[in-house]
Amino acid sequence: MTTLALPQGSDRTSPYQGYVYAYPHKTAYRLLDPRPRLADVWATEPRDALFLYLHVPFCEMRCGFCNLFTRTGAPEELTTAYLDALERQAAAVGDALGEARFATAAFGGGTPTYLTAAELERLCDLACRFADLGAVPLGVETSPATATTDRLTVLAERGTTRVSIGVQSFVDSETRAAVRPQRRAEVEAALDRIRAVGFERLNIDLIYGIDGQTPASWLYSLDAALAWEPEELYLYPLYVRPLTGLGRRPREWDDQRLELYRIGRDHLLGLGYEQVSMRMFRRPGTGAGGTEYCCQTDGMVGLGCGARSYTRDLHYSFEYAVGAGQVRGIIDDYVREQEFGFARVGFELDDDERRRRHLIQSLLQADGLETAAYTRIFGTDAAADFAAELDGFAGLGWLEHETGSIRLTAEGLAHSDAIGPALFSPRVRALMDSYEAR
Repeated sequence: MTTLALPQGSDRTSPYQGYVYAYPHKTAYRLLDPRPRLADVWATEPRDALFLYLHVPFCEMRCGFCNLFTRTGAPEELTTAYLDALERQAAAVGDALGEARFATAAFGGGTPTYLTAAELERLCDLACRFADLGAVPLGVETSPATATTDRLTVLAERGTTRVSIGVQSFVDSETRAAVRPQRRAEVEAALDRIRAVGFERLNIDLIYGIDGQTPASWLYSLDAALAWEPEELYLYPLYVRPLTGLGRRPREWDDQRLELYRIGRDHLLGLGYEQVSMRMFRRPGTGAGGTEYCCQTDGMVGLGCGARSYTRDLHYSFEYAVGAGQVRGIIDDYVREQEFGFARVGFELDDDERRRRHLIQSLLQADGLETAAYTRIFGTDAAADFAAELDGFAGLGWLEHETGSIRLTAEGLAHSDAIGPALFSPRVRALMDSYEAR
């Protein structure tokens, strides 16, 4: 195995350092002093292809592997108070943004469909203050227990184009091992309801690396998912993180996860699925979902206490935690908040961080980094800006330079969760290392 430059406390030879779905991670955010006004933050930002994200921090259960910002269970008065706060935040953010156009939207969490059908109507009404949900792609996350017909019908009628359901495994003993108390019959019933109501895109999440999982049982779950002809499949390696419900695993676990990843990848590629990233696979002929949003360059507006927002110079959010007590405290603070016109926790990006973010967000996609676009944006050459890191990956057989692009090889994509963290700046690593997990 190869040793990489990674945050302190990491097993620096492991291919599973962390899922880099955004850069920098929230553990690099700090309280902003002074707190900038949102009107100033967005004053000079392009606002013609934004991403709207609404966060719902509630779930009916907490899985053993989950480190999302969410709490289990919520009395009706709390969900009502949360939507009230979301409405106050939406008003303040709308005033700060002024004229803006959104290219795509999503409801995430947590589990947005934890909300009742009537509450989902209200959530959609809030989103419609910013975007015409019937005119832009809208993705919503759900779970087997909460994907009820009345909730799904509301989402379909309000313009949802993509539903993503966390199944994780079609083998009941494996879901129990992942501390996810669901049965396959419940999963199949939920998938049947989703297909009956009708959505343009179905995504099914599966996890590999669960205790007791074998190559045969992994293929069994894959084929069970494929029977529903999903337009997308996400294959996630199981992670054991601090403050979650699962314990540490032996080193052989890395080898198991790599083996199962390759089995799943090759199985889907053999059936004609397109690999979009290490995790994402897309059924042929279904396209990319119709959005013009570009995660490397376009901004994001997040509403809700677990949402983050992106501008070119500042990423901001509310406080972050994983521990159940701390998450509940942050949610309680959010529902009492009256002043949403300021950014309170965030990370300011300098030129190096902007270049680094663009590189990471591009390189971890199968299409890789378009060199001409990078030069057009930053006025420099990516291969020269990050020569040491990129040459190191190329030497391992993980990266190749092609005409007009820099991209990961098949083996490089397999090691995405080591490559991403290895590209973090020293500043971000130091902030993450000094973050006190709550």
